[in-house]
Amino acid sequence: MLYRVLTVATILFVVLLIGRVYVQARPAASSPLPVAAADEPRAQASTRETAVFAGGCFWGVQGVFERVKGVVDTTAGYAGGTRDTATYDQVSSETTGHAESVKVVYDPSQITYGQLLRVFFSVAHDPTQLNRQGPDTGTSYRSAIFYTNDEQRRISEAYIAQLDAAKVFSSKIVTVVTPLKGFYDGEDYHQDYALHHPENPYILVCDKPKIGALKEQFPELYREYKGK
Repeated sequence: MLYRVLTVATILFVVLLIGRVYVQARPAASSPLPVAAADEPRAQASTRETAVFAGGCFWGVQGVFERVKGVVDTTAGYAGGTRDTATYDQVSSETTGHAESVKVVYDPSQITYGQLLRVFFSVAHDPTQLNRQGPDTGTSYRSAIFYTNDEQRRISEAYIAQLDAAKVFSSKIVTVVTPLKGFYDGEDYHQDYALHHPENPYILVCDKPKIGALKEQFPELYREYKGK
């Protein structure tokens, strides 16, 4: 596993491999994916709903969604395992069942669940990579949607089927759609990591391109983010 807290020696290693890693880590889609044919209507009044997505390192996924209009809050954390194993050290052992995940709290009067899915599949990660994302390997980096209700499950499964049928990716989508049994906040130092460490080589290579893709592909949804 590529350690993300990089020393001077590993910085040199990353620079030497930057071309290959960028190809692995960049978003899979070079243009916005089709709009979700099955989606929920915009809510008439402002309220709060929660979505949970896993797409590799949670730094980059959080970096994308916290810059989406209509998203009220994001938290990097863990889903898929139990509370007692929801720590970074344990999850990194690849024995807990957890995936690095991001909880997205959003206002459904401003953005729909289907629009969040479109961002997730277009720029937040590559949904065709099985149990890995870019240089990070293991089931904790799997592509997954943890749904909180049957409507989210229906929309997610329909959108994956829609994208596979349209063959928008060169390979089949491997994203797992599974019920959310619990979300556990990650350690404080992981929160807004890309914002606070913009010069970290991992962020520059793996996550900054995702934020750039969001701004380019979804200018109507993009917003600047300065932190909580």
